[in-house]
Amino acid sequence: MSLSRHLSRGLALGLAGTVLTIGFGANLASAAPKPTPTPTPSASTKPGTPLPKIPVAPVVRIGFFANITHAPALVAQQMRFFETYLGRDGTAVEYVAFNAGPAVIEAMKGGAIDVSYIGPNPSVAGYTSTNGDLLRVVSGATSGGAQLVVRNGINSVADLRGKKLATPQLGNTQDVALRAYLKDNGLVTTTAGGGDVTIIPTENAQSLTLFKRGDIDGAWLPEPWASRLVLEAGAKVLVDEKSLWPGGQFVTTNIIASKPFLDKYPGTVRSILQANNSAIKYIAGNIVPAKDIVQEQIKKWTGKPLPDSVITRSWGNLRFTWDPLPATLKKSADDAVTAGLLQLKPNGLNGIYDLRLLNTVLTAAKARPVTAGGLGLQ
Repeated sequence: MSLSRHLSRGLALGLAGTVLTIGFGANLASAAPKPTPTPTPSASTKPGTPLPKIPVAPVVRIGFFANITHAPALVAQQMRFFETYLGRDGTAVEYVAFNAGPAVIEAMKGGAIDVSYIGPNPSVAGYTSTNGDLLRVVSGATSGGAQLVVRNGINSVADLRGKKLATPQLGNTQDVALRAYLKDNGLVTTTAGGGDVTIIPTENAQSLTLFKRGDIDGAWLPEPWASRLVLEAGAKVLVDEKSLWPGGQFVTTNIIASKPFLDKYPGTVRSILQANNSAIKYIAGNIVPAKDIVQEQIKKWTGKPLPDSVITRSWGNLRFTWDPLPATLKKSADDAVTAGLLQLKPNGLNGIYDLRLLNTVLTAAKARPVTAGGLGLQ
């Protein structure tokens, strides 16, 4: 039965029982460590207006990054919001930790995950490379949290001519943002590293090392890496990306669902969105405990906590929201096309969003619905 027919009959409160873990190997996903004890969910996870039932899965595999930009996913794990909602329909949840968006897309193509937190550019790549058959963006999670940080002596965009700057990966969200910013300011770059400014795609941790050694002059990085370069290596902020966007908001993390999974098990996807919304509400009302939870989850999945000063500075640059901010995804995709990093047919992003489940949840909670910006269903 199609999602449209399921939605015409209503939506269901699906939720999880046993927490399971899986891994895919070093190049795809991190094997999950042994779970640590987690607190009982707060009253904020209790449902408001009951939602009618629609099909749910026996098990769902949720991807995420052990990163502050995925804080809603980490809070929802620690507070057992996923288990609370999914468990009501007997759906078990498995968590899969990833290090990069392309690995998420490859896992979804291979049928290894069903839903994932992920950045906008990999979402676009996964959608366009499969002619829209692979995925749908079903919710937002995080806005903001990216900066161009540079060494002392660089005081303007003009000073970047002849310099070397790092980004996390060729064609990733920050790489596209840097190339678009430089182009808008009359500086040429190439994907081969030529032009007025040399852009060197570099793993985030390596960027910190290279900056400390003086091998690069700066980097356009997401949190917490921008904060780490500032606090640990003496970098300064030349551009805070939020200053380039209307209202200071741009999508950093959204939630995607496999289209076949979404079509078959809309109740399970809806329950995940309820858990995500509960996590975002919890974060808004419990800033200090939420930071501690994120710190604990980062340590759990990576084996090493972030310095408290890095968590605090990073947190101030982020905003957690279920609004997927579709206009900013489209702008980022258009910038990737201009940079030669993405091929996009006219209206090639039409259909990438399916926000019907999210808006059903928001309406039931008497919250304002969100828009797909003409790029899908809402």
